[in-house]
Amino acid sequence: MYAYDKYDHAITNARVAEFRDQVERRVKGELTEEEFRPLRLMNGLYLQLHAYMLRVAIPYGTLSANQMRRLAHIARKYDKGYGHFTTRQNIQYNWPKLSETPDILQELADVEMHAIQTSGNCIRNTTTDQFAGATADEVADPRPYAELIRQWSTFHPEFSFLPRKFKIAITGAALDRAAVKWHDIGLILKKNDAGEIGFEVLVGGGMGRTPVIGKTINEFVHERDLLSYLEAILRVYNEQGRRDNKYKARIKILAEDLGAEEYARQTNEEWARIKDQPLDVPAEEAARIKSFFCAPPLPVLPDDVPAVDELEKKNFLFKAWVKNNTNPHKVPGHVNLTISLKPHGGIPGDATAEQMDLVAALADEYSQSEIRVSHEQNLILPHVAKKDLPAIWADLDEAGLGTANVGLLTDIIACPGLDYCSLANARSIPLAQAITERFDDIKRLQDIGPLKIKISGCINSCGHHHAGHIGILGVDRKGEENYQLLLGGSGAEDASKAAILGPGFDEHGIIDAVEKVVAVYLGEREDGEEFLAAYRRLGPAVFKEAVYGAR
Repeated sequence: MYAYDKYDHAITNARVAEFRDQVERRVKGELTEEEFRPLRLMNGLYLQLHAYMLRVAIPYGTLSANQMRRLAHIARKYDKGYGHFTTRQNIQYNWPKLSETPDILQELADVEMHAIQTSGNCIRNTTTDQFAGATADEVADPRPYAELIRQWSTFHPEFSFLPRKFKIAITGAALDRAAVKWHDIGLILKKNDAGEIGFEVLVGGGMGRTPVIGKTINEFVHERDLLSYLEAILRVYNEQGRRDNKYKARIKILAEDLGAEEYARQTNEEWARIKDQPLDVPAEEAARIKSFFCAPPLPVLPDDVPAVDELEKKNFLFKAWVKNNTNPHKVPGHVNLTISLKPHGGIPGDATAEQMDLVAALADEYSQSEIRVSHEQNLILPHVAKKDLPAIWADLDEAGLGTANVGLLTDIIACPGLDYCSLANARSIPLAQAITERFDDIKRLQDIGPLKIKISGCINSCGHHHAGHIGILGVDRKGEENYQLLLGGSGAEDASKAAILGPGFDEHGIIDAVEKVVAVYLGEREDGEEFLAAYRRLGPAVFKEAVYGAR
């Protein structure tokens, strides 16, 4: 993984010192909250319902074991003993004291981490595939390009005050595990006929109150032109994006108004003016960055492991865990292991300090000291030998991290909702917990198969409900929490927008509605047909009749 150079260290340490002075002035009353607000947001510090919340960047979702230990230490010393992993592959602390936040930032800087550009109208943390560099189905590892984007965008003078926040995602594989079509800019790594690496570029995706799937504006931008082309896209947006109405300020609104063809034309026109300027990354610098992402020297091992086979025969839960929580690695005899943060009755994405310490220890022993965070709020050990799976599962299961539900119905994405967020209209966490408890039978989950439920507590869609096979949106209805049911969304390469099925429900009603939807699927599916395919074949009417017919 990338290691800071002298410039990175200087930037993060200077930012800590600057913010320490700002916090001291706020505590003394020399700054009002209104004056302090833009300063704290530049450092990832929000004011939520009950306390401050600090969002820490995990660039492209890659962590070292040492960094995970520091996150555990911060949770233990400065918070309430846990952290919340988010859909932007970051971590949030929900209860830091304002006076201690500069100390937290210094603790982060000491292990090459920060909270810069995790908030505000700037280019946020670039996200990517949680299996990047460790999966056989990718054209190339997208993380070096994500690191280039991080360095280019951090404190970029032209883009430090955009019309609204801006999100970029990259995938290096045909299977899109990064939801690139739902981002302001989506990048898909490709090779042209000459074998050269480049990117298909999509613009204008996003969720929120106006969900839009991004559209391709260039089929192939050579890797040498990546930064100049991104700069051209952002210049068009920065100049023409709405600043009079924050609800219409995202690039998706501008791209929809202009149309993909016109946005491409204006981008190419701007690009022609700037592409010969010094935005190309020097070859030696590109090589230096890529060197940090070289694949670890893993030995080729047998794919058949008798100890794993024997334990699978004896223990159904272990067998389910291996089936659901492991993905193929590019080196034979190894897997990418996903650690579910969605246990029975748990809060999606939460991990205690003790659990983080355990994951760090397991990474040191079994995964080249490397950890990943997925946008689905789980953790990954990316370089695990199959022979080590029984020992790892035993440790995880004892710590409450052995849940075998990755990709299944109870692997729910949920925002913090009304329990924490000042923007929310309804609670997300208790609803996710209740759905998990209703369906928490591994054999039943295995029978249902892959099914993604995503829950948001307001229209801002931090829980990605528009991209859920089953999406749930919490709204305020005459002072009461009400939940809308949406079906048919996808955040994968076949991206689609979920559609509202009908009138909303209270908390108990929405859980019953989900159960009715699942029952229709089980009764109507064809052999091997997963939920989303069945929904697309059947259409909404049969589900609507089952959910609302008896009301």
